[in-house]
Amino acid sequence: MKRTIQNERGMALALAIVALVIVGALIAGAFFAGTQEQRVGENSRYSQRSFGVAEGAANYIIGHWDPQVFNSRGFYPLDSVKIPTLGADTISPSHTGRYAGYVYRLNQEQYLIDITGQDSTSVGGGAALLRRGGGGRERIGLLARIKPLVVDIRASLTSGRGDALSGNAAISGYDHTPTGWTTCSALDSVGNAKAGIRTDTSMAVSSGGNSSIVGTPPVIKDPNITDSTFTKYGDVNYSQLVARATINLVGTNFSNSIGPVVTNGQCDRLVTTNWGDGVNPGQPCGSYFPIVHISGDANINGVQGQGILLVDGSLTVQGGFQWFGITIVRGTLKTAGGGSADAHFWGATMVQDSTVVGNNQLTGHANILYSKCAVVKALDQTGVVALMRSRGWVQLY
Repeated sequence: MKRTIQNERGMALALAIVALVIVGALIAGAFFAGTQEQRVGENSRYSQRSFGVAEGAANYIIGHWDPQVFNSRGFYPLDSVKIPTLGADTISPSHTGRYAGYVYRLNQEQYLIDITGQDSTSVGGGAALLRRGGGGRERIGLLARIKPLVVDIRASLTSGRGDALSGNAAISGYDHTPTGWTTCSALDSVGNAKAGIRTDTSMAVSSGGNSSIVGTPPVIKDPNITDSTFTKYGDVNYSQLVARATINLVGTNFSNSIGPVVTNGQCDRLVTTNWGDGVNPGQPCGSYFPIVHISGDANINGVQGQGILLVDGSLTVQGGFQWFGITIVRGTLKTAGGGSADAHFWGATMVQDSTVVGNNQLTGHANILYSKCAVVKALDQTGVVALMRSRGWVQLY
């Protein structure tokens, strides 16, 4: 006959232990889940703040674009610009973190801004934050495109008053490629040529000696020419363009001091009389296209420059000085060639003639030649960028 154990003492302890284990497991699980949720929430917050740092930094770069730093770089993958340009990570514009990255030039007008941002908590959290799995870092890419000035160029020379030519002076609205420039696109056809001179309807254009004016038509009298023709470039005015100037000089007699300067094999952009090297585009200063602003009257007797030239007063050019790009003169323009050394303006020239009353005097071997290539390069190399309207940014990993 089986004997049944009736003594159940100790079962309560066993059940209590089992219950404590189960409850402890439930509590531990709850704490673990809560901790994980907290970490996920914190990391999401760090990630969003880091994203804001990266996005703000990229927009700051666009808003403070320096054409002399970015616009003359080689195309990807041959070249890039480290951000910040001085090396170490830098504090974000909002002072909420740090950022670093690169700017890549994809083609003539398009750039990729690759920025990684980290919020201040992630930067300063130290080992304790890392042990908890905390911290955030976000990397974004923005596509930006050069936003060139909208300059009303319909002739080789646009003038607010009359023009007088003499000697061997020549003005041509036909497209020209500057000597030695090998990266230009095909020339515009004769049928698409600009006018030689565009001026107000009430002004006279005279030519004497062996001078010539050619274009389609050679001279156009335009009643729509006003002061804004010379001072408004789309949504940018003359004062705003002056504020972008790379070089600011007081008007004087520059003699023959204007010319490229190379120091230790590099174009020395700190020299204010170095205005680039359009004559030798393959040399170190061949990619340097500054915006040069001269307050007052100026007299130049050589050598050369390129980019955008702004003169508040009148400009007198003698000898063989050559300028490649866009010239905007608020006063009068007077040129005189130096024998066999021609004084050239390649690109587009605009003379408002509002500072000094008088006609533009173009004498001797002085040529004002329209060049689409010189205009496009000057605008591209000096233009700021704007975020592309669609598909402008992407999150990178």
